[in-house]
Amino acid sequence: MRTETRLDPQEHRVQSWRIGEIAHDFELIDVWRLPAQGRREEFGDLPALLLSEPTAKSATAKLTGFLFAVRLQAGQLLGWDDQALPIPGCTEMSLRERLPTDLPAPPIDPSDKHLDFQVVFQTDVEYAAELSNKTVHAVLHLGWVEDSPDQYHGQLGVYVKNRGRLGRLYMAAIAPFRHYVVYPALLRHVDQGWRRR
Repeated sequence: MRTETRLDPQEHRVQSWRIGEIAHDFELIDVWRLPAQGRREEFGDLPALLLSEPTAKSATAKLTGFLFAVRLQAGQLLGWDDQALPIPGCTEMSLRERLPTDLPAPPIDPSDKHLDFQVVFQTDVEYAAELSNKTVHAVLHLGWVEDSPDQYHGQLGVYVKNRGRLGRLYMAAIAPFRHYVVYPALLRHVDQGWRRR
């Protein structure tokens, strides 16, 4: 079994994901193999688990919560999250506007927002949710990668379009926190939750 979790973006692009046609102008900045394996029909459990609140109160979980709280406070003080903005360089407000007719957008439930992400689409092997603010328009993408007949593992891709210089500076500033605090805590959360199902 493979032990590394961070992957080269090419390992995500080689899959026939629908997100590739929808977010073709976004940069794929992070790809992680998730500690979730199962049959094809089990994929539906993964999005809700990934975006759920961690129940563990480890030091890392507390630090991650603290970082999210700091970001929320900064967003409120600087007005980063005050208004809906179009995708950078586009007129569309949401990737939902780009969905082809064979991939209908699910209904929007205002109460069903996880970490401010709003679902774009979901299939039996893919899930995409987006977040938009004054720094970036980002997409969290989950895929179910086939390892052998009816055996799959989860894979996380993060796509981003920066809003100019502010977005580039913001993403550069948070890169160490994403890679060494947030993502490792997220992987542990998925691992624990997947085994507890």
